[in-house]
Amino acid sequence: MSDVREALTRAHREEWARVVAGLTKRFGDLDIAEEAAAESFATAVQRWPADGVPPSPGAWLTTTATRKAIDRIRRENKRDDKQREAQPVHDTTPPHLIDDDRLRLIFTCCHPALAAESRVALTLRMVGGLTVPEIARAFLVPESTMGQRITRAKAKIKAARVPYRVPSAEDLPARVSGVLAVLFLTFNEGYLATGPGTGPVRQDLTAEAIRLTRLVCALLPGHGEATGLLALMLLTEARRPARVSADGELVALDEQNRALWDAPLIAEGHRLVRERLATRVAPGRYQILAAINAVHTSARNMRETDWSQILALYDQLVRIDASPIVALNRAIALAELDGPEPALESVERLGDRLAGYHPYHATRADLLRRLGRNDEARTAYDRAIELAGNTAETAALSRRREELG
Repeated sequence: MSDVREALTRAHREEWARVVAGLTKRFGDLDIAEEAAAESFATAVQRWPADGVPPSPGAWLTTTATRKAIDRIRRENKRDDKQREAQPVHDTTPPHLIDDDRLRLIFTCCHPALAAESRVALTLRMVGGLTVPEIARAFLVPESTMGQRITRAKAKIKAARVPYRVPSAEDLPARVSGVLAVLFLTFNEGYLATGPGTGPVRQDLTAEAIRLTRLVCALLPGHGEATGLLALMLLTEARRPARVSADGELVALDEQNRALWDAPLIAEGHRLVRERLATRVAPGRYQILAAINAVHTSARNMRETDWSQILALYDQLVRIDASPIVALNRAIALAELDGPEPALESVERLGDRLAGYHPYHATRADLLRRLGRNDEARTAYDRAIELAGNTAETAALSRRREELG
C-alpha cells in the first residue's frame, strides 16, 4: 500500500503539469484541463490500490483525463462552443523554439496581461498542481478569495485571447524574465514568510519554487538567468536548517551554525555558478546574486568570507539593477570590508526610498550599534520591529535591541 501511495505522490509531482498542458493544448480551455486532470488523479487514488500501478502512470493519467474532458464536453452539450473558445488561446510554437506543452502552459500562466498575484496563484495551480486550499494557506487569504483569483485569471486569459504558445524569439527574453520573477516571488514568500502566525520559513513553497525552476531550466537549457535563479534558490535553501533557532528566532548569517547547511545543495549550486562563469557571457541579476551566495557558502565562517569579492559583485549588480534594496545590501558588504561608518553614510542616503522597508531600519540599527550610538540604534530597532511581519524576525530584532541595555 505504501508503494502505491509513493507512486501516486511521484506521479502527481512528475505528471501533473504534463497532463494539464496536454489537455490545454487539445481542448484550449484551462478550466476543462484543470478539472479533468484533477478527476484523473482522483480516479487513480481509487483504482491503483486495487488494480496496481500501471506500467506507464503518465500515459494512464493522460488517457483517463482526456476521457473525463470529453465526457464533460458532451454533458454540457457545448462542444462546438468550447472548440470555438479554444481558438484564441491555442497557437503553434515557432519551429526554432522548444516545443513543449509544459513550457506553453508556464508562459500562459505567467502572461503579463495578468496581475502579479494572479500569475503566482495560477502557476502554482496549473503547473505546480497545488490545490486551491494549499495556495490560499500559503498566501494567507481565504480559500474562496484564492478560488476567485484563479477563476478570474483563467477568464482573463480567455477574454484577452492570450495565445497558448511559447513567445517568439523577439519576445522570449522579456517573457522569460516574467516567469522567473513569478518563481522568485514564490520562493521568497517561502524563504521568509510575511504573514503573522505562520512559520518563519515555508519549506513547501521554497521546494515548489525550486521544482518549477528546475522544470524551466530543463525546458530552456543553457538559459543563463534560469540557471542563475536555480543556483540562487539552491544556495539559499541550503542554509534553511540553520536559519531558525530552537526558540523560534531567526538566526542571522553571522550567527548560523554552518555545519547544519545542506552540503549537496551547496555543491550543486556552486557547480551551476561555475558553469555560467565558464560561458564568459555577461551575467544577469540572478546569476550575480547566485555568485554572491556562492562566496558566502564557500566560507567556513564569517571572518573568512571574501568581502572584497562580494562588494565587487554588488558593484556589478548595481550597474544592471540600481534599486535601493541592492544598494542597501551593498552597504552591508561595505561595512564588513571598510567598517560601519562609511556603510552608514551609504544607508542614510536611502532613507527616503526605503522608509517603509524594515530591513533598512534593521541594517541602520545594527550599524548604529556598532558605532556605539545606542539611543539612535534603539529607535531604529523599534521601527524595524514595528514594520517586520515575521514573528521569528521580530524576535531576533527584539533580542538585539534588548542587548543594548
